[in-house]
Parts: sequence; C-alpha cells; structure tokens
Amino acid sequence: MNIPSPLKKSVSPRRVVITGIGMVTPLGIGTQESWAAFLEGKSGVSLITKFDTSQFSSKIAAEIKDFDPLDFIEKKEVRKMDSFIQYAIAASQLAVEDSGLKSSELEGDRTGVYVGSGIGGIGIIEDTHKTLLEKGPGRVSPFFLISVIINEASGQIAIRFKAQGPNSATATACTTSTHAIGDSFRIIARGEADTMLAGGSEAPLTPLGVSGFCAMRALSLRNHEPEKASRPFDAERDGFVMGEGAGVLVLEELEKALKRGARIYAEVVGYGMSGDAYHVSAPSLDGDGAFRVMQRALEDAGISPEEVNYINAHGTSTPYNDKIETLAIRRLFGDHSGKIGVNSTKSMTGHLLGAAGGVEAGITALALKHQIMPPTINYENPDPECDLDYVPNKARKTEMNYALSNSFGFGGTNGALLLKRHEE
Repeated sequence: MNIPSPLKKSVSPRRVVITGIGMVTPLGIGTQESWAAFLEGKSGVSLITKFDTSQFSSKIAAEIKDFDPLDFIEKKEVRKMDSFIQYAIAASQLAVEDSGLKSSELEGDRTGVYVGSGIGGIGIIEDTHKTLLEKGPGRVSPFFLISVIINEASGQIAIRFKAQGPNSATATACTTSTHAIGDSFRIIARGEADTMLAGGSEAPLTPLGVSGFCAMRALSLRNHEPEKASRPFDAERDGFVMGEGAGVLVLEELEKALKRGARIYAEVVGYGMSGDAYHVSAPSLDGDGAFRVMQRALEDAGISPEEVNYINAHGTSTPYNDKIETLAIRRLFGDHSGKIGVNSTKSMTGHLLGAAGGVEAGITALALKHQIMPPTINYENPDPECDLDYVPNKARKTEMNYALSNSFGFGGTNGALLLKRHEE
C-alpha cells in the first residue's frame, strides 16, 4: 500500500537564502547595534563582573551588557531557563523581526528550528548543585532539567512561533552553530522545510566554566588591558578570551523569499564538515581537517578557490589555532590566498564557543550585503607564520561575491559555510 508523504519532495536541491539575522553579542543587543560596533572595531572585552575572579589566572571575558530577559520573555517563564536559552530566544525573535516574517507565517510543519549550544545550562547546573549539597534534594527545582538541557533552546523557540517542522540541536563545541546552519541549509534544500531558524547560543561565564578553561591554560592572561587581549594572528597572542551570546539566522527557500518580497542578505551555496581524528582539544598540526572542510564547502557549491574573496576565520587568538588555520588557507587557496581578506571578529567579541558560528555567519552575510569587511582589531605585531591579509584594525570596503565562515571545535570537529552575494 502506498502511503503519501506529507513532505514536499524536490527532484533537485532547492536554493536557500538568509533573510533574517538576530544577534545578542558583547557588542550589543540586536544586529544593527552589533554590526555598527563591528565596523567601528570596538572591543567587547573587559574584566569579569559576574563573579569574584580573585583566585583566577584569567580575569577577563566578553560579557553581555544591558540584557534584560523581560524584554523578550514573560517573567513567569524566565526562571525556567538558563541564560543560554534566554539569549537564544532573544536572538530568534530579533532574527524573525529582521526578516519581516509575521509570526503567523511561521506556524505549522514547514518551519523548523535548529539551535544548539556547546555547553548548555552550566550556570543553573552550578547553582542547583550548590542547592542540593546545602539544602538537600527536596529543594531542587522541578524546572531544573528543562532549564539546562541543550535542545530546550530549540524547543522553546519552536513553542514561541508554533513551528512544528524539523526540530533539533547540535552540541559540537565551537562548531555548533555552523553545523546547525549547515544542516538547516540541507533540510530546506531537500524539501523537508521551507523556513528554518538556525544558530547557537552560549552562556559559559560561570566560575566552573572559566576555571575549566583556565586549567587548560587556554585563556589569555592579559588582565591588565582586557580590550587588547583577543588578538588573533598577532605575534603576541597568548590565548583566547571567553565570550557569551547568541546568533540565529532565518533561512528560507529562495522562491518563497522572493515571492514575499523579502530582503535577502546572502545565499547559502556550500557546506562542509570534517573531522581531525587527532586530539581531544588540539587541531591537527598539519591543518588537514581545516583544509578539507573548506575544500568540501567549495566543492559543494561547485566553485573554484579563486572565486572566494573573504573568509571570516575561526581565528581564536591561540598560538596553534591561528597558525594552523593560516596553513590550511595557504594550502587550499595557493597564490590566491594573498588576495583574500581573512578576518577574525573574535578580536572584538571574544570566543562565543557554540554561539560563535551563528554570529560569524551573520557577520559574513552582512559583509556580502554591504560589501565591507569588518577588521581584525589588536593586530599590531605580524607573526611570520601568519602571513595573510587579516584586514588589520580598520574595516574595508571591497567587492565580494563569495565568502567562507569557518568553525573548528574540540574533539576535532570542523564546519564551513560558503555564502554568495545575492544579486537583486
């Protein structure tokens, strides 16, 4: 017996565009505020204010400032959510508003949500564990589990917009958002949804979160000048700076977006995934995983390396990562690598971990839309092993047609998105 499928199958892959961008970053609440700060080269890094850092080796981070969850969430619901869920809801609402879509247009099974987090609700986990030890299991909140598990961000967003399509969450460390966006691109391309809210969120600035990275000796110790601590590709980089926030994109099938007269930031044309299979936290020294993931994104789009104009690099400001990413770019793009603008906006936001790829894919789309590359700030001392054009310290207007957004994560997981300028 033949049972008809409720899904709209496509013979050939459908085209996918970005029509909405929502950002909650250390530089601002909202995409326009954040984008303006990126172009000005502002730093969102300062001394940590969320807890006492007197016993910590690294005392700096890129904290979210002036975020009020009540601007986005009803008061009775806030206590059921860790900050990473609150940031995700805010970014999704901002993305939907930016897209021009009405809430009624998102209802039903043709809209999906795919928002992840690298760490999830570590803040509430810490607080609840303290409650358990001091007051006993009877005082643990009944909302504890639903406030901390990673897929609750997607779940809460779906409930808000009555989106009944594909619903999932990634937890692939610092590649989380890029995988969520790339997988959503595939979902729309093969006809399983028409619209996806995709990205990631992170709220890791807790004593346990920061002390874990301190113990790994991964963080910058430039406590005396926080705003200069995140300095990707600079010879004096000494570690990354933790950040928090969220980035969510509205992805739509092209014809649907055109039919409703949507503003289109960029088209998603390629997606790559790879694994280093090398080390639990360090990238492979030859950069092979980074090389292959960029190569696969280009192959997916069917373009040559010479067509790429801009790369929003993973660029964490750690000694090994920046050198190895540079090596991989040199290997893939050859002589053309010197003609590509390669920036790291982590110089301004710090490293947003699982949210990084969502924010950076949004930045990449904005760069293509406005034909301007944000700078890599704090680039003062060239490193002989990092010899590309890192768009140092000042935004640059330039013509761009194709741009990559790279993300590499612990466990050797890699993702790359290739975006194309949309011709009106």
